[in-house]
Amino acid sequence: MSMFLLILLGIPVLSLLWFFWAMRTSAFRQAGRTTRISFSLATSLLLGGFVWIVLQRMGRVTSEPPAVVQAAVLLWGLVFLPLVALPTLILGGGLQAVSRLKNHLRSRKGDHPVALPDPGRRRFLETAAVALPVLATYGATGVAIPQTKHFRIRRIDVPLAGLPKDLDGMTIAHVSDVHVGKFTHGRLLTDLAEATNQLKADVVALTGDLIDHALADLPEALDMVSRFDPRSGLFLVEGNHDLFEGREAFRSGVREAGLTLLANDSASLEVRGHPIDVLGIPWAHAEARMEQDIATVARLRRQDAFPILLAHHPHAFDAAARAGIPLTLGGHTHGGQLMITPEIGPGPMLYRYWSGLYQKPGGEAAVISNGAGNWFPLRTAAPAEILYLTLRRVRA
Repeated sequence: MSMFLLILLGIPVLSLLWFFWAMRTSAFRQAGRTTRISFSLATSLLLGGFVWIVLQRMGRVTSEPPAVVQAAVLLWGLVFLPLVALPTLILGGGLQAVSRLKNHLRSRKGDHPVALPDPGRRRFLETAAVALPVLATYGATGVAIPQTKHFRIRRIDVPLAGLPKDLDGMTIAHVSDVHVGKFTHGRLLTDLAEATNQLKADVVALTGDLIDHALADLPEALDMVSRFDPRSGLFLVEGNHDLFEGREAFRSGVREAGLTLLANDSASLEVRGHPIDVLGIPWAHAEARMEQDIATVARLRRQDAFPILLAHHPHAFDAAARAGIPLTLGGHTHGGQLMITPEIGPGPMLYRYWSGLYQKPGGEAAVISNGAGNWFPLRTAAPAEILYLTLRRVRA
């Protein structure tokens, strides 16, 4: 059974387990009628929203849940259920079981039962254990929804020892992980296109996850891309989210729109009179596969051209550097999404390269984007962004 299916089945089962435990606590039973009803409605909305999302993905219902519902369900199922609700269930249930066992053993010996903790303190702790996960979920949803409408422009100078003199100062608008769909659509796509065009970059590079999952969102995504207006060229590669409903369907949709999608291909252009080869590899998670694909595109390089690799997964950088490709652009990481600081959090736990500029001892560079859009509604210390890269010639 895949990890996705385990998560899909685990969220409702564990949610119900926690809900039933919460409703059996003295804090819930002794709460007022309005409080009990409010808690039941809040938890039912989370579970009902999850069922709605699953049925919509299965094609059983046609209407998509509102973004706020999807945000609440994602935050509950992937953050507050595993990190807050379940620990309270395990700790609270465990302490209750130990207390009952001790009393049972003492009663068999004829001893007096163990005195219960202070009732007021116990009720406070139970109330916090029951209320905190739900309140945190809805509070985080209130923060997350406005956040999905914002992005920054991050400017990075990329020093490259092998950069031809003519390309010193060349600019690239690096747009990645737009995830057109539930959280990224409508006016935000217009804003992304306008902000990118205001940069007046020589090249626009999109490094995967143009759509969130549904091919139905591809026309809106392609409309945004068609509004990009670089000076010299626009190039795309695919990401894992682009392929959820079919690799070939995504590729054909992009190419029929007249856009250059690179999948073990290269595209040639000139910037400031100097030839450039833009190389692109298809989505792959296995590094051995990435290495094979990079070897394939490396053979397509022209001897006099400056090569740039576009890859969705950031770990392509290692194989690209070994192949002598001086610059790699990637995405996929969302900057770590939920970071404590820019350097501490899931980013470095999961990836060797997760946000910004990285360089090898030999001078090869990679720039990894946090992404301009969102599949998950909340970000901390990893804001959505468009990257504006300026290539700089430096001495070896």
